[in-house]
Formats: sequence, C-alpha cells, structure tokens
Amino acid sequence: MGESRFFRSPEHVVQELARHGYICPRGVGTTVFLAHQMGKPILVEGPAGVGKTELAKALSMAMDRELIRLQCYEGLDENKALYEWEYAKQLLYTQLLKEKIGELLCGTHTLSEALDKLRSHESLFFSEGFLLPRPLLRAIRADSPTVLLIDEVDKADPEFEAFLLEVLSDFQVTVPEIGTLRAKHIPMVILTSNNTRELADTLRRRCLHVFMDYPTPEQEREIIRARIPDVPPRLLAQVVSFVQNLRKMDMRKPPSIGETLDWARALVLLSAEQLDPGLVEQTLNFILKHQEDLRRTREDIHRLTRQAIAG
Repeated sequence: MGESRFFRSPEHVVQELARHGYICPRGVGTTVFLAHQMGKPILVEGPAGVGKTELAKALSMAMDRELIRLQCYEGLDENKALYEWEYAKQLLYTQLLKEKIGELLCGTHTLSEALDKLRSHESLFFSEGFLLPRPLLRAIRADSPTVLLIDEVDKADPEFEAFLLEVLSDFQVTVPEIGTLRAKHIPMVILTSNNTRELADTLRRRCLHVFMDYPTPEQEREIIRARIPDVPPRLLAQVVSFVQNLRKMDMRKPPSIGETLDWARALVLLSAEQLDPGLVEQTLNFILKHQEDLRRTREDIHRLTRQAIAG
C-alpha cells in the first residue's frame, strides 16, 4: 500500500480507522493527521481501557505498517529498550574460530602483544550481525516505515523518559563499538500514559497531545455495533446504559471499552435479548474484576438493571 495514500485529511483518518473497527473521534483524527504530516510523536493520555493502545494497533493496520511495541515498566533501561549483544553467539563463533585465533596469535611473545592483535580484529565480533535489536532500535532500523508504540510510558523511571526524549528527537542511536545508527525511516510514534505520574514538560513539548476519556453513550454504542454487529438493538442500548452508570460510581476499576465488548459478546452467545438482574449477576465478572466492585454492584443490581432497561 503506497505511503502517499496516508493520510489525506482528518476525515480520511477517521474513515480508515473505522474500516479496521476503531471508532475515532474527530479531534483524535485531526491530531493523527497532523502528527503524520509533521513527523511528530503523539502522546495519548487517559484512564486505562479507553482505547489508547488500540489506536496504535488500528493505525498499523490502516497504514499497512508493522507495529513495534515497547512496554514500559519500572526499571526499564536503555539496554532493554535499544539493543543487547548476543554474547552466546559471540562465544559460539569464538569456539568455531579457535583454530584461526590460534594462527592469528602465533608469533606473539607477550600477553600485551596478543591483546593488541585481538583488539585489531574485535570489530568482527562487535558488528551489527551480533547485535540483538530491542523495540527502539528495531523501529529505527526497519527496512520499511513502522508504527512504534511506547506503551504506558508513565510506568518507566524519569531517567528513561529523558533518554527516550533524546532518541525521539534525533531518531538515531550511538552504539560505542559500531558508531551512530540512523533511522532508515522515521516511524510513526504513539506514546500512551495512564497518568500514574506526571510526565516531564520536555517530553510533552516534543509530542502532539491527545486526552482520551471513556466514550459517550453514543460513541460506545457505535463501537459495539462496529465490533459485534449481531447484538440486538435493545440489548445494545441496555448494556451501554448499565456500563455508563457503573462508571459514575466510585469503582476501584471502572469497566473498560474492551470489557464492555467482552460482556456484549457473552450476552449474544447466551442468546440474550435484554438484561435482567439474574443474567447481569451471572455475567458481571466480564465487566468488573475486583471483588469489592462486584460486591457493591450486586447489592444494587436490581436498581442498576431497572435504570438500564428504562434507558
């Protein structure tokens, strides 16, 4: 698929993502279009489960690009994100070339002379052939453009955030033993954050920003219709109403969009036409994953179900 086709306008972004089952608000589509035209990363913030990661997945499908994902976590460092040396492979080659190494060192009389000889050939063992690329280097060195997802960047340490800013500014990596490796193609970069900590202003300035919240009832109905077209209309309206009311309560973990989809699929498989308290109680574990949330909802299940049926 030719790169020139993507993206022609914000409306085109929305249409292409919809073709792959992702219902994209117009504001998000505008940001994606401008980021693509300007070559800027997008920082997508919002609560867990609102479709931040799915945006990157849908973009990779719409643009026919490989999705490369870097999952962030506390303690993530440069080596795990960039590259590692394949020491086992280097050792294997050393064993295979033992005889040749012996010939190379033949004629040296001191340890210093032997080390000098070996150093003059060390580039053989510290070349790209022995380099194990991690997500950032894979995205930079890919032979065709990619979508790079840096997921939950707020879970990484601030020091890693500073390093990330440097990589995203230059799209090049310096490997001391080899030199500077520059990007063959600039990837489209999506960073996501669940707002567990405040990100540095320098990183924010480098990116275009999108805040994603839970969808409106109309948006959520559209999302479910796109993914589960055989859900009965009455059931669809009641499922969305029930989930929207749950999110207004003080939940430890409000239902995500993905959990709403799972619940709707389960209800369709059970041949449900509409909600009733017994059915809701039997399937409540599809949308609530913490015992305290389940307990509170079961105590109020009749009222919540009546509200959903009444619309």
